[in-house]
Amino acid sequence: MTAASNGIVVDADGHVLEPADTWTRYLEPQFRDRAIRIAHDEHGYEQLLIDGQPLKTLRGQLGALGGIDMDPSELFTRGQVTYAQGCPRGSYDPGERVKVMSAEGIDVALLYPTIGICWEGHVTDGRLATAYTRAYNRWLAEFCQADRKRLFPVAHISLLDPEGAVEEVLRARKDGCVGIYLSPDVAARGGRAFDDPAFARFWATVQDLEMPVGFHVVVRDRPFFRQWLRNDPSDSLFTFAFLAIDVMAAFTQMMSSGMFEKYPRLKVAVLEAGSNWIASWLDRLDHKHEVVKSRMPFKLKPSEYFFRQCLISADPDESLTAEMVRHLGSDYFLWASDYPHIDASFGVVHELRGRLASLPEADRRKVMGENALRFYKLAV
Repeated sequence: MTAASNGIVVDADGHVLEPADTWTRYLEPQFRDRAIRIAHDEHGYEQLLIDGQPLKTLRGQLGALGGIDMDPSELFTRGQVTYAQGCPRGSYDPGERVKVMSAEGIDVALLYPTIGICWEGHVTDGRLATAYTRAYNRWLAEFCQADRKRLFPVAHISLLDPEGAVEEVLRARKDGCVGIYLSPDVAARGGRAFDDPAFARFWATVQDLEMPVGFHVVVRDRPFFRQWLRNDPSDSLFTFAFLAIDVMAAFTQMMSSGMFEKYPRLKVAVLEAGSNWIASWLDRLDHKHEVVKSRMPFKLKPSEYFFRQCLISADPDESLTAEMVRHLGSDYFLWASDYPHIDASFGVVHELRGRLASLPEADRRKVMGENALRFYKLAV
């Protein structure tokens, strides 16, 4: 490990690429005929089937769900790269993943899904949604058993079935999961807000288990910003960049609805939306709060809840992270590799160290890994 010289390095948002047969193998028999799977359409293109229905986004382009260090133009050319071809071995083989981490200078990885960020919002049966998450979580826990000091599973939980969500959180915690991934998308929770009474037991359980919740970008056929799309190739940049808006909106609704006041020990990580925006957004929230605070269901400034209960993940290529750390404090930042996705790259630990070089050593150590250890209570 690198801890002796530079401090421990924790990737707070790495990904797996689930084997195509994960759900046919791990779903309970009563749901198996509705398993998530990869099939071919009438034109021979790969498509992801969710409860028997195809995900239109990435039809014939499933290789782009992985694709690190590959040619993006080929990955986004329909029919050129299969899902399997886009999956490096480190994305589905735990032994190979540890080798990749060692080569990159990463000591510990918190692991999130890939196919799992594609299906919520396309499922309306709450029991099926919980079954999908349970199957994935079981597979991921087995994946991480290969090295329990370096690979840590983050449970995927669906709020479409509130009671099922509680049961799965409890089961996943016993299985070794250290955190929770929640889709930020409103459709993933049946159109209900986070403070809906149906979710009260879930939030109380998560708080008591001390499992941080992470909001992460999602892929959907019908993103909420679809009215801006023109069915033009230029939509690619607009859509890719705007995936972060879901995460920002989820964080802001948690704040504005008083969730951090009601659940003062709840911890939230804001993931894959960048971090350099957070200072100006907290300033804006605090300023607007002064105007409407008589109507708000909480007592403190929004920024005070962030500092008490949240962390945000920095991308290695962000240019102002050191300034943000200096401005807000070094206790509130994580970082993420996003391995092995199409927009990830190798050498990110070196790149991030360069971005943070002007900070004191103690601050660099916090951002690179110590904050994640503390936030997730990781035993390494």
